[in-house]
Amino acid sequence: MASLTVDSVRNMIMGDAVLNEELLQLALPELNIRVQSNSTALLATLSHYFRHIVHTEKFPEHSPTIEVIAIESPAIDAELPLKDWSREAGKRGKKDAYLDIDGGRCIYKVRTGMMFLQSLKHRIAAGPCLDNSNQVINFINNQYMNLLQQQGWLICHAAALAQNNQAIAIAGFSGGGKSTAMLHLMSDQRFDFVSNDRLFIHAEATRVQARGIPKLPRVNPGTLLHNPQLLEILPADQIDQLKAMPKAELWELEEKYDVDIADIYGHSRFSMAPSSLGHFLILNWSHHTQQPTAIREIDVHQRPELLDAIMKSSGPFYQHLDGSFNSDDRILDRQHYIDTLTHLHVYEVSGKVDFSVIQAFCSRHPAIPAAI
Repeated sequence: MASLTVDSVRNMIMGDAVLNEELLQLALPELNIRVQSNSTALLATLSHYFRHIVHTEKFPEHSPTIEVIAIESPAIDAELPLKDWSREAGKRGKKDAYLDIDGGRCIYKVRTGMMFLQSLKHRIAAGPCLDNSNQVINFINNQYMNLLQQQGWLICHAAALAQNNQAIAIAGFSGGGKSTAMLHLMSDQRFDFVSNDRLFIHAEATRVQARGIPKLPRVNPGTLLHNPQLLEILPADQIDQLKAMPKAELWELEEKYDVDIADIYGHSRFSMAPSSLGHFLILNWSHHTQQPTAIREIDVHQRPELLDAIMKSSGPFYQHLDGSFNSDDRILDRQHYIDTLTHLHVYEVSGKVDFSVIQAFCSRHPAIPAAI
């Protein structure tokens, strides 16, 4: 195979696609994103999803702006010498494959045939985008995630809400229920949605700041079934069948549904501005115990094993400012997490799963940020 360059891969995956004149503009804190596509239907889907950050006016000159291109096409078969990206502990099956080229990286989604080119010059998604719009949404969000990490923000596997720009974060081990807990709290009008699965934190002069990304909660049926505000998201003909499932089996069922925050809770319930973070809850509870649910403040220096619920790999899409990428065997900096979390009130939630206990705790403990 001839030597690959960013431009040659761009030409390979874009083919003869013609981009529409119409484009989608998204305004995020410190970053503007323009999305172009050859598919009007895809742009409409993305516009609806990101409608709370859609920008209709021309971006100011010299404002930080990047371009993302999404090409609707059949599944990509580029015959590139791809390598499998190792998955995190507990995750099974092939998901991503990649190939590093000079100044860029190709990422291939094994299950869907979607191909992505990530570079400082080009950011392109190609393949059956409409059928896999969630992957295009993730790719767009990855551009903002890259910016935050390049600025020194620390990525966390956590959900978060804000009350008057004061944030509460919730993390948990796999299947621990952080999204469920966060959505239960959203029934309280005092809280606004910050993030569901990716939270970024940064220790500043006097506070730890938190930021989310514009990604809707994507949850399993068990979360929807036991929340009256979310029940209607489920197909009506499946509800009785799901209710009949054993609780443990229902909890493990992987079948994702988007929770549209604007439709269910209101257009004003998003918090995109940085918030001061005060409390960080770590769900270390279990469905297999009858011990009362307890919430106790901990010292992360003495409980470093709980960091595994919070720490998160940047993944194959993260590109450093110099154009380089991380490898899949990169070891996360535990000390960085400890140093940042030391400035917060960190709590372990143990015992049996009871979301009402978290609701009561958050009602009694306003998200007042801890001072550094």
